[in-house]
Amino acid sequence: MYSTFYRRSFLVATIAILAWAVFAISQPLWTPLGWAAVLAFLLNPLQERLTARLKGRQTISASILLASTPIFVITPLVLVATAFARQLVNLVNDLKGRSLLPFPELLERLGGYPAIGPAVRWLREAAPINAEQVKEWGVGGFQTTLKSAATMSGTLALGVVGSLVGFFVMLFLLFFFLRDGRMVLEHLTRFIPMEPGTKAKLLTYLGDVTRAVVFGSTTTALIQGAFVGIGFAIVGLPSPLVFAVLGTIASFLPVGSAVVLVPAILYLAFAGRWGAAIFLAIWSAGVGLMDNFLRPFLAAQRAEVSTLAVFVGAIGGVSAYGMLGLIVGPVLLSFLVALVRFAQTSLKQND
Repeated sequence: MYSTFYRRSFLVATIAILAWAVFAISQPLWTPLGWAAVLAFLLNPLQERLTARLKGRQTISASILLASTPIFVITPLVLVATAFARQLVNLVNDLKGRSLLPFPELLERLGGYPAIGPAVRWLREAAPINAEQVKEWGVGGFQTTLKSAATMSGTLALGVVGSLVGFFVMLFLLFFFLRDGRMVLEHLTRFIPMEPGTKAKLLTYLGDVTRAVVFGSTTTALIQGAFVGIGFAIVGLPSPLVFAVLGTIASFLPVGSAVVLVPAILYLAFAGRWGAAIFLAIWSAGVGLMDNFLRPFLAAQRAEVSTLAVFVGAIGGVSAYGMLGLIVGPVLLSFLVALVRFAQTSLKQND
């Protein structure tokens, strides 16, 4: 009675309308949905092992992991966020009325070095600004940055777990992701219009990219940030947790955590703490080598991930999705790069 074109057009239009409606309904749940998906991905290896030990009882294994998540995952995040906010406020208050480095004395010391002394003395005489002005600008800018971060950190813990309702929604979704996630993924992948062999290769490749980003880049950044904080604590620098967080973020940059560690080494050296400066320099070299060995090990060398994609994805992801974007942003952008590479490889093989 109805033509094939009409039936197909009606089906496509109906699916499009329903998809838009589902998107509008689920939009307020993007944050708990995203965190549930990320945690399910991270906990999936434990879910599979626990299910095997429980002889295939997925519901029980998912329930055990769900009960453990608030204790071993959410609580540490909230505690770290709270301590970060407290140390950041203390650092801002500690900076009031004084500078990190005695800038005029620093210029005097630099002027005494044979290699750079003449250039420093010429700069002091020829520059239209004096050392005090530079000191005020530098300290003022640093304090402004820290105050902005302190304001943002007040809601950091809330940004990790969301509201109370969002937290329980996340746990509810996590249970079903752990129990039925693999089955749902298999059903969804059936809609991909590809040959079974090509589809399997694509899904394997995207899975490797996701593991490389989450376990390779993100986990490496967290470990590097932790070692930055430990190094700061050992040499007695203030607010080590604040700089650990800064080191974690800096690990996504091409230069890595050196943007946090090198200024600290210079500060210790110019302050006359040569032992601490030498120790932190050696410690920094170890942190730098860690990136070369730890990242491939955690990623299991399964996929090559663009550093630019991880950096842009992390910065843009945090801006778009908050703390969740630190993981989601690099994954999405790496997905795009992976799809382009996969398409190019497929075209070459077909040719």
